[in-house]
Amino acid sequence: MNKAKLRASLFNGVFAVLALSLLPQLLHATQLLKNDLLKIEAVEHIDRMGAELHEKTAINAYIIATNEHFPERFNLVEYSKKYEKKLVKPFVLYIFAPYATITKNAEARGRIGIIPSSDAVRELYDYNEVRDAGVDIIAMKDSNTDEDKFNIGVLQAYSVLADNIARTKGIKLENTIPDEMGTMVNILRVLVYTGTLILLWIFVFRPLWIRMKNE
Repeated sequence: MNKAKLRASLFNGVFAVLALSLLPQLLHATQLLKNDLLKIEAVEHIDRMGAELHEKTAINAYIIATNEHFPERFNLVEYSKKYEKKLVKPFVLYIFAPYATITKNAEARGRIGIIPSSDAVRELYDYNEVRDAGVDIIAMKDSNTDEDKFNIGVLQAYSVLADNIARTKGIKLENTIPDEMGTMVNILRVLVYTGTLILLWIFVFRPLWIRMKNE
């Protein structure tokens, strides 16, 4: 009887140790709190990035990808409280809602929310850079379907978010993806600005300069 109790105690002890060792992995098994939009391939890549980010920085980065049609001025912070039991601090929550109403008169739809668990976490990333990483892809006019754009946009934004946090802490992540779209957009912006300056010189400043010179 004592041997049976001893075996049971040993078994329970081993089970408890295994459970404790696996607990972090179970808690961070997926970064998707809600997923109505993303394909399994995108989810798997996000999970790899999120697991590496948490392992190296102790920061959790979660995603809500929802097809809900939120009304104008819908409070995403209040909405996020529905999931607070699943959020482990410190964290950043990225909400992607492509069907949300911006304004009643606007044809374009979609909202993005980036919600940190504290001001200290907020300082770890560039809000505009993370937001634009996804928006620039989704806003492109090309042959890709909306579904493909949603997947690529969220994946890219999450990667930029993870890289931002890691870079702030002086860490390099292996599973994130290069922000090629961000680079392309920046190049296009430079070209547009350069072209604008050239046109201004040709049609405005050069004629004025010639006129002043002749006078």
